Amino acid sequence: MNPYAKEFFKRGLIFGGGGPLVLGIVYLILSHTLEDFSLKGSDVFIAILSTYLLAFVHAGCSVFNQIEHWPMAKSLLFHFLSLYLAYTGCYLINAWIPFAPMMLLIFTGVFIVTYFIVWFSVFLAIKSAEKKLNKNLKRFIGKNS
Repeated sequence: MNPYAKEFFKRGLIFGGGGPLVLGIVYLILSHTLEDFSLKGSDVFIAILSTYLLAFVHAGCSVFNQIEHWPMAKSLLFHFLSLYLAYTGCYLINAWIPFAPMMLLIFTGVFIVTYFIVWFSVFLAIKSAEKKLNKNLKRFIGKNS
């Protein structure tokens, strides 16, 4: 098996359970804030299964950023598309957003903006850490030369 596929599945299995846990917290909050909040068993089952799969894919997709022979644009595209499809599918299956063109367009716009804000923030944090490590490494090498 491809080592990246193996890592994808390993990460997904490790972190997949986080999705239903978050779902449970959201449903608990809704049950205490909405008077007429109720769910059918099939709704709960679909929500648990879909949030597990969403968390599984979300965790597994982090491997795309570690495939060194891929250009950054390719890994970013695979990561973005995988997450977009997983989130969109989960939200539509659970009817958290209606299956209407305008709502999908709004969801897509919000997803794109949020994704790139998070990606750029992480990128800047990594660049800052890299600069700091390189500065410390130069200082260390200078002392030991």
